[in-house]
Amino acid sequence: MKQPRVPPMLADIVQTGISAVEGMTFSSHTTCPACGGSLAGYDTKKKQFVHLISGNVQRTVFVSVKRFYCTKCHTICYADNPFYPDTRIGSVVIDLCIALSMTMPANRVASHLAAMGIFVNRMSCRLYIRNSSSNFVRNNARYIEANDIFGIHLPHSILSLSVLALNLSEGKHIREEDVLAACGFPSGQRTDMKHVISPEPWKIPLTRNSDEG
Repeated sequence: MKQPRVPPMLADIVQTGISAVEGMTFSSHTTCPACGGSLAGYDTKKKQFVHLISGNVQRTVFVSVKRFYCTKCHTICYADNPFYPDTRIGSVVIDLCIALSMTMPANRVASHLAAMGIFVNRMSCRLYIRNSSSNFVRNNARYIEANDIFGIHLPHSILSLSVLALNLSEGKHIREEDVLAACGFPSGQRTDMKHVISPEPWKIPLTRNSDEG
C-alpha cells in the first residue's frame, strides 16, 4: 500500500509532542488505590512509550514509572502515569489511533501513523480502535478531544504535549504533573496549564486511568 502524504508540519507537531516525554520518570502517588493505605517506594520500571521511525531506523522512546508497596494490604501499584490500563504504549499514541479512525478506515490508520514517524502495527491499531468504547471504559469516563489540522484529526493530548515542549524554557524540564494534565488524566487536572487548545465539538468516550498492568 502506498504511504499517505502527511504535511511535514503536522508530522513535526506529533513528533514534538510525543518526544517530550522521553526519559521522564513518573513518581507521584498518594495512597494505595486498593485500600487507601500508606505507600513505600518499591522499585522503578522502564516502560516503552512509543516506537518512532526515522528513515528506515526505528527507535523506542522509554519512560520510567515508579512502583510502590502498600504497607497495609501489600499491593504493588504504579505511580500516576500516561498509560491506559492493560496497554503497552503511551495513551497519546492510542488517542491518535482513535482520532485518525474517525476519518478513515482502521486499516489505513497504521500507514498514516508511519507517515508521521510512529510505528504501531495494524493489528494493534484495530484493537485500540475496537476497544475504545469497551475495554478502556472504567469508573471515571473521560473523553478524547481532537482538532482538525490540515484535514487530519489530531487528539488534544498530542497538541497539548507539543505546546508544552515548544514553550519550555532552555535548561528546564517538563513536569510530570503537566504531562498527565496534557494527557487528560485526573491526577494532573489540578496543575496550572497556561496553554489550552480548543477542541472540536466531537468526542469519543475513554477513561483516563493509570496502567496497573
